[in-house]
Amino acid sequence: MKIGIIGSGNIGGNLGKHWAKAGHEVLFSSRHPEELKGLVSEAGNNAQAMSIKEAFEANADVYLLAMPFKAVDELAKTYAAQYSNKLIIDATNPYPERDGEMAQKVRDANYTASEYTAMKFSSAKTAKAFNSIKAEHLRDRAFRSTDKLTIPYASQDIESRYVTKKLIEDMGFDTLYVGNLTDTKIMDPDQEIYGKSLSHDELKQLVDTIRMY
Repeated sequence: MKIGIIGSGNIGGNLGKHWAKAGHEVLFSSRHPEELKGLVSEAGNNAQAMSIKEAFEANADVYLLAMPFKAVDELAKTYAAQYSNKLIIDATNPYPERDGEMAQKVRDANYTASEYTAMKFSSAKTAKAFNSIKAEHLRDRAFRSTDKLTIPYASQDIESRYVTKKLIEDMGFDTLYVGNLTDTKIMDPDQEIYGKSLSHDELKQLVDTIRMY
């Protein structure tokens, strides 16, 4: 599968390396692709670096959004033709201290951050994953056969659910489907499962308990 990584920092960089190791074709991108040479070298032969524009033009099967939340609006508007009918995995988080007023408005709204992304990338199929696990655990706990951590995820439709689950499992993590994008509030910053790195049973028990009340 060809995966475009939009934003190649801690989350995007580590996910890209894991997916390249699992045999996927990875397109790392940033505003400064020349700075990604070390990351590409670590990822190996299945990875390359390019500009964000080139990544969106590369006709990837899946795009991971791992850039600051404040970039969502501009990216969605600029590259609308390229992401149409593609799968978008949203790993962004709205942090008002970094992303400004728009992030605060989203956090105060009656919709979730992932629903906001889906509205902006309206012609894509959107899933939510990788925004709630700690970056160091994402980096260090992949490809385990025992004592696996679980990645919670949500999706808009059956296809995005299936593909996202597979991409998580390809890296040696367990998965927990939390529902559609309206159900992702618990994954947002400062919410119940944000920052939690748990086994499948522990995470499921926590989610079930939250939803009982």
